[in-house]
Amino acid sequence: MPPGSYLTLALVSTPAGRRNETMTDDQRIRHGVDVDKFEGFAEYASENPDEVQLGLGARSTYEGTCAHSLARIDSYTLGDETIARETREYTIPYGGWKEVLDAGGWVGSADRMEPIEVALSALASCINVGITINAVANGVDVERLRTRVRTDFDPGVLFSLADLDEAGGVFENLTAEIEIEGEDVDGDRIDEWARRAPVYTLVSLAQDVELTVATPAEARADD
Repeated sequence: MPPGSYLTLALVSTPAGRRNETMTDDQRIRHGVDVDKFEGFAEYASENPDEVQLGLGARSTYEGTCAHSLARIDSYTLGDETIARETREYTIPYGGWKEVLDAGGWVGSADRMEPIEVALSALASCINVGITINAVANGVDVERLRTRVRTDFDPGVLFSLADLDEAGGVFENLTAEIEIEGEDVDGDRIDEWARRAPVYTLVSLAQDVELTVATPAEARADD
């Protein structure tokens, strides 16, 4: 994570005997997951890692008003299979904060989801994913789980008020506070499971992003 960032855990244990698991004649279900099928998938993934690799993507189209874009979730690949269906073509209208846009001169501004806040919500939600998946795998009961993520943001680089080489200081004090209740919750294990979340890896570790820019002149040159 950037300098000044840290992960804060708030842990609360509940009384024993409140397991979030149901039993039927054929299934053990924990947190809405068929445990036997889950374990079978985990074993298959361990033995066939290439078959469970995921290729993910999204695209965003500018809508003609500064900072407004409509994002769409792309198809994804699982192993060698491409999975595309209309019900997964989720759309997200991105924009900004009404008060900030008003101050900046936007005409007829309105609140929309701002990409930074959506990224923070994705981090919080993915931390929950990392914790609950590993809770199922380890037989740990979770009665309540909430993760709150916050950061301080300096927009100077965005508005070209600071040089690009100052981008490392755009975000400060990135925190993730996890409140969890359940049996057998252990701070060290919850911390580890949270750090296994893919979005945590995406934002906390250096990633190589290959940017490709296609302009009309380049497109004509290729013809």
